[in-house]
Amino acid sequence: MSIISKIIGTHSSRFIKKYKKNVEEINGLEEHLKLLTNDELKAKTPELREKIAHLESQGKTLQEALSAVLPEAFAVVRETSHRVRNQRHYDVQLIGGMILHDGNIAEMKTGEGKTLMATLAVYLNALSQRGVHVITVNDYLARRDAVWMSEIYSFLGLTVGVVNDDSSFLFDPTHVDKEKFEIETNDAGSFKVKYEFLKPCDRRDAYAADVTYGTNSQFGFDYLRDNLEKNTQGLRQRDFYYAIVDEVDSILIDESRTPLIIAIPFADSDDFYNTFSKIARRMSKDEHYTVDEKFRSIALTTAGIDLAEKELGMGNIYSEGGIKFVHHLENAVKAKALYIKDVEYVVKDNQVIIVDPSTGRLQPGRRWSEGLHQAIEAKEGVKINQETRAYASITYQNYFRLYPKLAGMTGTAMTSSEEFLKVYGIDTIEVPTHRKIVRQDHSDQIFQNENGKFKAISRKIKELNAKGQPVLVGTASIEKNQLLSEYLKKEGIPHTLLNAKPEFAEKEGEIVAQAGRKGAVTIATNMAGRGVDIKLGGVPSTKEQYEEVRDLGGLFVLGTERHEARRIDNQLRGRSGRQGDPGASQFFVSFDDNLMRVFASDTIKKMMVRLKVPEDEAITNIIVTRALESAQSRIEGLHFDSRRHVLEYDDVLNQQRKRVYERRRRILIGDSSVISEELERILSNSPLEAKNKIQEKRNAMREHPFLNTVRGAILQTVDLFWVDHLEIMDYMRSSVGLRAYGQRDPLVEYKREGLRTFKQMEAGIDAEIIRTLENVTAEIGVGENVRTVELKPNADSYNPVTGEIAQNIANMKSAKAAVKNQEGEKVGRNDPCPCGSGKKYKKCHGVNA
Repeated sequence: MSIISKIIGTHSSRFIKKYKKNVEEINGLEEHLKLLTNDELKAKTPELREKIAHLESQGKTLQEALSAVLPEAFAVVRETSHRVRNQRHYDVQLIGGMILHDGNIAEMKTGEGKTLMATLAVYLNALSQRGVHVITVNDYLARRDAVWMSEIYSFLGLTVGVVNDDSSFLFDPTHVDKEKFEIETNDAGSFKVKYEFLKPCDRRDAYAADVTYGTNSQFGFDYLRDNLEKNTQGLRQRDFYYAIVDEVDSILIDESRTPLIIAIPFADSDDFYNTFSKIARRMSKDEHYTVDEKFRSIALTTAGIDLAEKELGMGNIYSEGGIKFVHHLENAVKAKALYIKDVEYVVKDNQVIIVDPSTGRLQPGRRWSEGLHQAIEAKEGVKINQETRAYASITYQNYFRLYPKLAGMTGTAMTSSEEFLKVYGIDTIEVPTHRKIVRQDHSDQIFQNENGKFKAISRKIKELNAKGQPVLVGTASIEKNQLLSEYLKKEGIPHTLLNAKPEFAEKEGEIVAQAGRKGAVTIATNMAGRGVDIKLGGVPSTKEQYEEVRDLGGLFVLGTERHEARRIDNQLRGRSGRQGDPGASQFFVSFDDNLMRVFASDTIKKMMVRLKVPEDEAITNIIVTRALESAQSRIEGLHFDSRRHVLEYDDVLNQQRKRVYERRRRILIGDSSVISEELERILSNSPLEAKNKIQEKRNAMREHPFLNTVRGAILQTVDLFWVDHLEIMDYMRSSVGLRAYGQRDPLVEYKREGLRTFKQMEAGIDAEIIRTLENVTAEIGVGENVRTVELKPNADSYNPVTGEIAQNIANMKSAKAAVKNQEGEKVGRNDPCPCGSGKKYKKCHGVNA
């Protein structure tokens, strides 16, 4: 800590000093609340709501009104929790609850009680009756946390909903068997809890609850689905108000580069994927293609292009096959060189399923875009699914910025505090631990190669296991997870395996919860680092079992390699030493590890060789450790820049998305006057003869059916044009990158052309609505109690993309651009490409020119 920090305090300590005044007030209310009967305590909810309404009527903002009743609301939640769950919030949890209420991130160490802490801010903000969303990383945790905490919420008169991947639930307090509830929910590994107290409900009802639990992907997809609905009854969500994101670094950072996309098949897959997969299998690294592991990219060599042209029977793949053939070829090589089975994906039920690199969890339903997923399917010989076309999309960054108030909690956020502040405008505050952390974090053990490292790991685990100390081993991938298992089998060490493969996924909670038993050895991918407590002695455990494991030194966490992000390493370490328990952690690394192999300097690698250290003998070297930390810091910076780059471009589309969705929602839920006003606006610049035709139809039909026809025409036309606009913007983003060679900023170009294209789209929508209404031969109903039928224009074919927009798509697809070299001269097709690849321009960035 710096001298200045010691004098004025750290960023976090200054916040905590302010919050401690409220803690004293909350504690002062405790004795009074203890004297209340259950009914009197329950009556505090309507009483607090009346106070909030009164404060708002006096001109206070909602946030000010809620903050004014915060001490009493928090004290009520603490007393309720103590009565119904026998869990009393610690003072540090009260501080964490205030951090969440103020719309910030609470960094709270593992085992300190984040789930219970969140109930404070959830209850307080649910008093507004605007709906609070609690967002978790998977369906199991959403169900578990909802059931665990619903006993508190339902006691105080709040309703609780859960949205899962394929179902929705409401918590039903009438089915709670007190004794059974306590036994099952105290067992963190029990999956019996998932439906026991939850009754199925409509999606809309789950969102209408005071508190709604669910995963980030389901909240995001439901937002997109709502903006494709043609009928008000299909709407799920209400207006956004407040969200608390659990494991906030995983969701808002690790997953932020993956957009949510609703897509539909639009073309049958052909033999291209299999054809190019066969060609890729014949190619060799360095001879036919090169790999840049830092940026996860490949580049075809001249020999590789020649091989492809020979196999395809083409003289020039770039001119004869066009960009489509080149694209398929590059994807096939990427699938071979960069996407490794049981690392980036698994094969299950004849499908390729993506593995989340940060958590090790499977991501069913997600697919890599632009034909890459099909290329991997061809590589693995499984069914190749149809290509799709995006109908709606949004990044997590822009989805979560829809909430006027956003908060988060995690054990590892401080290393990414700058990104949280710059992207989401939320502060990160470190919450003090209830008891001092006594875990020992040992220095890294460094080995020459992976084989020597795994031998040493096996030896270390055998040593710890012999005395009964439980060991949790963290691996970076399924592949390494299974490889280490083989080493332990050879040593005769009994162990439990946990990774994202289907046979383990359903047992995840149970396996992790039992990792603290005496003699337990658990090998897990990063998925073990999230959401489930590891209690010494196992679950459930007696006091004697707990004390026995405690005396053995607690849980030993052994990392088999450093992750790209320091947060993931810290999360793994944090599985040990909860609530003042003893524990230890240590990382075993080698120069074969991805991080060291790609980013460590050759000087350090040569040093190990000069020292002539046996492969299974470690060194502890401060230079190597610093090199690792430096590499992690550089990679985090690269990823931050990448995410910021994605966001800068998506912000352009996001402004357009907001405008389209606002217009769409106004038309969908608006009354007749809204539709009539919109029609008048559309017709305001139309010729008199168009206007007269539509007025004739309006006179011939009853007013209500006619306006419903207009409503349907607007919604359908907006959707069709928006889909085409998404495709245009995608092509545009690819093409503007070339303009950097002409000393033009690609982002500025994207903004400028995007705005022009968007205005063309809006004009095209209005023109198409007029044409549709002129030619409509059947009513279209949208709204309550109205039959929906198809729009039937009289034209032989219906293509919403007309005029300038159709031309724009053609222009974007061809992506032609006049590229100049550094001297300002136009680059010819046979000149060297200005990107510096060494290839001819026609075979590099000029493939489309």
